Amino acid sequence: MREDTAQEQGLDLEPPVRMEEEMEVMEEREVEERVVEIEHPLPCLSESDTQGIIKGRDLFGYVGIEAVLDQMRRKTMKAGFEFNIMVVGQSGLGKSTLVNTLFKSKVSRKSCTPNYEEKISKTVHLQSVSHVIEEKGVKMKLTVIDTPGFGDQINNENCWEPIVKYVNEQYEKYLKEELHVNRKRRIPDTRIHCCVYFLPATGHWLRPIDVEFMRRLGKIVSIVPVIAKADTLTLEERLEFKQRIRQDLQANGIRVYPQKEYDEDAEDRILNDKIRENIPFAVVGTDKEHQVNGNKVLGRKTKWGIIEVENVAHCEFAHLRDLLIRSHLQDLKDVTHNIHYEAYRVKRLNESNANGLALSPLTLENGTLEKSDAESHL
Repeated sequence: MREDTAQEQGLDLEPPVRMEEEMEVMEEREVEERVVEIEHPLPCLSESDTQGIIKGRDLFGYVGIEAVLDQMRRKTMKAGFEFNIMVVGQSGLGKSTLVNTLFKSKVSRKSCTPNYEEKISKTVHLQSVSHVIEEKGVKMKLTVIDTPGFGDQINNENCWEPIVKYVNEQYEKYLKEELHVNRKRRIPDTRIHCCVYFLPATGHWLRPIDVEFMRRLGKIVSIVPVIAKADTLTLEERLEFKQRIRQDLQANGIRVYPQKEYDEDAEDRILNDKIRENIPFAVVGTDKEHQVNGNKVLGRKTKWGIIEVENVAHCEFAHLRDLLIRSHLQDLKDVTHNIHYEAYRVKRLNESNANGLALSPLTLENGTLEKSDAESHL
């Protein structure tokens, strides 16, 4: 009866049914879309961000970004790299021996000079020697800069000035190469990446010359202080001496590597804190091998036994080696380029802007003018 009545009145019941069906289909699609969004969340940018972070799980497949590390490795192995280390300290502290021990080869100036005779220089003359060391296909051009005559005089006033001059000259050379219109594809890097400063094992406090040198050089180069010939001290004397040196460094505002302000993250801070706790490193150097329990070890033989250089229970040479070569070599180069050289570059460019377009002659801290292209005493 109702259907007949509806037909008689000309009404159609199908459209409401169709509308209900379409609404149900639309709701189902919306639910499916929400499920897809939950299962495959895509990175989105917030209003304040200009870049999104897309991690491995968000990628559709393998891209190959990690292969860039192999590319960098191959290029580095082909081209090699430079590392320039300066050793500073008075004569007789074993600088040459320690450098030979670090690189397990005759790399010091004394070792590779035939008929070498030790003479006390009246002034500080910087001398360098370079070697190409290859290990497992990786080539490193190592340059060792020695400072004979430093601290050997009765009057050692201003004996650090030739060293400051040399460090600044290397920055100046690099800066001039950068400013050339047609620059070299690879600028030779003669900048000092690390200065190892040798402290005599007196067991007392830092001497005035030690304080003054590290205070001045710490502003322009990375300094790593070491206690030379530490086997002349007992373990108790060594511990007390290290504590006194750290107190002196802090009291005089001396910056030694690695500086806290250069720690990039928490992981770096943890690693560098352990290093800072051991500074200065109490080291012993030797290039002679001895038999210990059937094994050949680098060590110094005494009538009490053999001091094993690479045994951390005997000395801290292993810590110094790890810092300079195995864990922080690239960081030393980065700090030299990004911190010390950058500070020098900004200073020199500001001076040139004040004086005109050309770089003015290089000015040292003592106020004397030197030719900007002056060569060091090599």
